[in-house]
Parts: sequence; structure tokens; C-alpha cells
Amino acid sequence: MAQFILVRLIVYCPTAVNFDILINSNIIRNKMLSKSQLAIQLSRLLLFENPKIDKEQYPTDSEIAADLLWHAYMLGDIEDKTIADLGCGTGVLGIGALLLDARNLIFVDSDQLALEKLEENLAAINVAKKKYKIIHKDINYLLKKDFTGNLIAQVIIQNPPFGTKIENADKFFLQKAFAIAPIIYSFHKSSTKRFIETIAKNHNYTITHEFKYQFPLKQTMKIHKSKIKRIEVSCFRMEKILSS
Repeated sequence: MAQFILVRLIVYCPTAVNFDILINSNIIRNKMLSKSQLAIQLSRLLLFENPKIDKEQYPTDSEIAADLLWHAYMLGDIEDKTIADLGCGTGVLGIGALLLDARNLIFVDSDQLALEKLEENLAAINVAKKKYKIIHKDINYLLKKDFTGNLIAQVIIQNPPFGTKIENADKFFLQKAFAIAPIIYSFHKSSTKRFIETIAKNHNYTITHEFKYQFPLKQTMKIHKSKIKRIEVSCFRMEKILSS
């Protein structure tokens, strides 16, 4: 079980919200979804069948995703918000946000196979197609005009590559996020905090919260020698500094 270490104490209300979710082909409506129930639902989603090492396709752990999404929900960044999940993969973060009553979701990924799994996951939880948009595009070619009309992103939640295989991959994702939304949640190695602080400041953003996790990297690729390895990862909440 993953360990959750909250760096900065947040006091919030009991963890319960209204939700619609598909269990055994029956919709259970207006029940109370706890954080642990959210984690269970996310653990049932389809993941990468053949993860690509160059894209660092490590799925977001369901318990870590649930924990982070709960904090985002309690900070008012999920419910009734339009959210973009950049580098969404099979959709763990974005679907979790939908289960916590996000208004709309924009899923972005360059991997068609991952997006096919995403569509299967969305169908499995019976999400109305008007609630989401899927963009099949490399992050480097993503434009602000891709987010128009009712789909202007208010919040970005992303678990980008850490840049260990493609140099500056994490930087590219952050730069796109800064150009799209005023509030950003982004996972990075905890050791890169100073870099995150600097790039955020350079784009007129500030880090408001840091959530630390022992991120499990499971044996999903041939290069992995151990069944599971844990690395120190932080999810940084960044907010655009408004001009006075």
C-alpha cells in the first residue's frame, strides 16, 4: 500500500460527495463516495498493455490518484470545474476527477493505444460523451485554441514524464500547462522542487501546496529488475499570480 505524506497540513471537511458510478452494470446514484471508494474504482480501470519506455508510461497509482484528487476537491479545484489531463494515458486522474463531479474533462495524449483504453474506461463508468473531449496530439503541438467554447480549462491535473528518457519532457508539459490554465497540479520527482519553483516563478505562478508520495514503479517493462520500486514524488499545486 502506498504511503501518503502530506507536507503541508490542510484542514478540510469529511470526505464525501455525490457520485454516479457503474458497479456490476447497475448505476448507484446519489451515494456518498469516500476517498477509499474512489481508489477502489480507479484500481479497476484498464492500464497500459505495452507501456512505452521512451514515453515513461508509468500508470498513476490508484491510491495516490485518489488522495491527490481528494485534496484538489477540498480546495475547490474539482467540483463543477473544466479540467484538462495532459498526458492522460488511460485516464486515471481525469476519470477520478469526473467521479468527483468535474463539469468537463479534456483528455490529451499522443498514444492512440492509450486513448483506446481510455475510451473503454469511460464507457465502463457510463460517462456521457458531452462531458469530455479527447485530443490525440503530441504535447509539443498542443495549442490554446484546442481549448475553446465550453471547454476552456480552469484546472490542469497531470502526471507527466519526469524527463529521465527524453530530456526536458517535464519542462515541456509545464510550459504547456502554464499557457492553458490558472491552476495546475503536476507530479514530479521531489528532488526537482527547486527547478519547479524556478520555472513556476518565471511564468508568474507560485507553488501553494506540495503533496509528497512514495510513488510505486511496478515491474511493467523488461528493464525493471525488481517487482516494485518506490521513488519520492511530489505533486505541486501551482496558481497563477494575478496582476495587482
